[in-house]
Amino acid sequence: MQTDVGLHDYIIVGAGPAGCLLANRLSQNPAHRVLLLEAGGQDNYAWIHVPVGYLYCIGNPRTDWCFKTEAEPGLGGRALNYPRGKVLGGCSSINGMIYMRGQARDYDGWAAQGNMGWGWKDVLPIFKRSENHYAGDSDLHSAKGEWRVEQQRLSWTLLDAFREAAAQTGIPSIPDFNGGDNEGCSYFQVNQRRGVRWNASKAFLRPALKRPNLTVITGAEVSRVFFENNRASGVIVRVNGQEQTLRARREIILCCGAIGSPMVLQRSGIGPRPLLEKLGIGVRHALPGVGAKLQDHLQLRLIYKVSNGQTLNQMAGSLWGKMNMGLRYAFNRSGPLAMAPSQLGAFARSGPEQASANLEYHVQPLSLERFGEPLHGFPAFTASVCDLRPQSRGTVEIRSALADAAPVIRPNYLSHETDLKVAADAIRLTRRIAAAPALAPFEPVEYLPGASLQTEEELREAASVVGTTIFHPVGTCKMGQGRDAVVDERLRVHGIAGLRVVDASIMPNITSGNTCSPTVMIAEKAAQMIIEDQLRNGMPEITSLTTSLETEVDLGER
Repeated sequence: MQTDVGLHDYIIVGAGPAGCLLANRLSQNPAHRVLLLEAGGQDNYAWIHVPVGYLYCIGNPRTDWCFKTEAEPGLGGRALNYPRGKVLGGCSSINGMIYMRGQARDYDGWAAQGNMGWGWKDVLPIFKRSENHYAGDSDLHSAKGEWRVEQQRLSWTLLDAFREAAAQTGIPSIPDFNGGDNEGCSYFQVNQRRGVRWNASKAFLRPALKRPNLTVITGAEVSRVFFENNRASGVIVRVNGQEQTLRARREIILCCGAIGSPMVLQRSGIGPRPLLEKLGIGVRHALPGVGAKLQDHLQLRLIYKVSNGQTLNQMAGSLWGKMNMGLRYAFNRSGPLAMAPSQLGAFARSGPEQASANLEYHVQPLSLERFGEPLHGFPAFTASVCDLRPQSRGTVEIRSALADAAPVIRPNYLSHETDLKVAADAIRLTRRIAAAPALAPFEPVEYLPGASLQTEEELREAASVVGTTIFHPVGTCKMGQGRDAVVDERLRVHGIAGLRVVDASIMPNITSGNTCSPTVMIAEKAAQMIIEDQLRNGMPEITSLTTSLETEVDLGER
């Protein structure tokens, strides 16, 4: 990576999906000097690029911050692993690759809270601007961007049967989840190119690396932002054990995600006054919403043993099966090694009182006791279901002023009565799908949480036992107005000039689905707003946001 650390116009902290896109867009103007800082390393680890390689990236300090939550009262006192990408591409280098926008009502809800310009009609063109969709241009999709979206390369009779069973239960089969109303059942579309993970580094950063006005430094952990005359003027960063002060003429842009961005703000003296004073950090600007309003999708992993059908449990359980999977992937980038972690999706309502789908299923032809452990020795499938609109709210706080201190993460799962009710209803709906005629040939038998659990109280308790994160934290630097807001509708930190937050932490409410592509959209819109603000302030700017596609990248190429 380049190491020119002179004065820059923009300093972007974090090279995840948002940071990679912003580095591309802002460096399109050759008059801009753009610096991108990433605490992790390069994305040249082979397992990043093989889709099934997420198994070797999550929990691996080479690619993951390896955070943990505090003990969760709503989960029986369990502490959960809380993966976050620590590598170029950020979470897009270790996530499930699912391309999901959410529902139109999500964004209309943001706008209704006073965030002008964030409604569905406003953001749909922004989604399309960066999209490179396999089906080409249409009213809903575009093939002109860099964020590659493809169909999966797989075929599972068991998943086809689950899709038919969902239809028999009232969840219709649909072709596309991304038209604004995702209710229905379909195979997920994924961020892959020809069976290889397509992360934000490949999509947005690599094409821009040849620009002399873009500098990228890896292994650079930012401890805090510093200020001059109440304006963010630069960052204090440690690179190769040496602390450096880096300055920006125009803006500092935090793209560290829902865990990292509030931590940088808090270490910089921006956050809840009681926390900052307790840790001996000078209060630069008291913003109680920094680190508050943490939202996440809690998944309930229901497992069913099956007969008369093949699952990955059997295929991966023999040497020949593993060799066959490896040969299929080496030959044409297909088979189980090309699989996203979840293949079939469904969006449904937990009950008739719901105005739209409030549940998301991730269905897999495999099962295991918990993530990171071996697959079960018996054939089974997993129907993981999550509440898309949780009412529980958590917090993220720094443990000390030291940049290398792990955060205090308290999601507070199932702390709201509504979430407990939705969890119990979700288990009941899953059982109705499993009992539908289409799955009868496979003779499904509930293994987890167990068919003997029937009462409302028992199902709520079951949710606390089987519930775990599906890795979608948002909301800790909420966009909006009022006491709990951190940034305005242009993503500028309230009360501080020259500082923005651009990542999933700004979501006022979590989207109804996977959160990576909404984060890409947020960054695309932020780039547009940054350029508009420059023009408004009389600074010359190149207004074109045209981009060119990267040529095909070989597996693991850097």
